Amino acid sequence: MVEVLITNVKSEILATEILEFLENKHPNLRMNFDLEDFNKPYPCGHSILRIEGKSIAIHTIELQLKSKGIKCRVLEDTICT
Repeated sequence: MVEVLITNVKSEILATEILEFLENKHPNLRMNFDLEDFNKPYPCGHSILRIEGKSIAIHTIELQLKSKGIKCRVLEDTICT
């Protein structure tokens, strides 16, 4: 199973900190960030957090990210202009 979240994480340093935090909470999941272009405001300017594993508690992960001040949501089909 794969879940994809869009986030407002802009720096590699913050992405590394968030990955370490989530990996400690969810050691059976594989996660990585793709930092994107931020010329537009979130959500159209965003980074991608990919999460892979057999079972993903996406709501829990969203709450954990939000507790760290990270804006996030499950990626949906969006047309950005």
